[in-house]
Amino acid sequence: MKTFIREKRNEKNMTQEELSKVLKVSRQTIISLEKGKYKPSLILAHKLAQLFDCSIEDLFIFEGDENLE
Repeated sequence: MKTFIREKRNEKNMTQEELSKVLKVSRQTIISLEKGKYKPSLILAHKLAQLFDCSIEDLFIFEGDENLE
């Protein structure tokens, strides 16, 4: 899974630590999300989309066998 969380976070001039505090998750969770190694819950994905004022689809690109097709 590819994510655009790092890009969106940088646009808002936020550190990983600041983002983790806003979302009430660990900094390690943010690191894993940005690397595409952690698939967030729907609630966390929704919070990220709200914070960055975009859709969930703008943040996460599912690849290969993650898609229905």
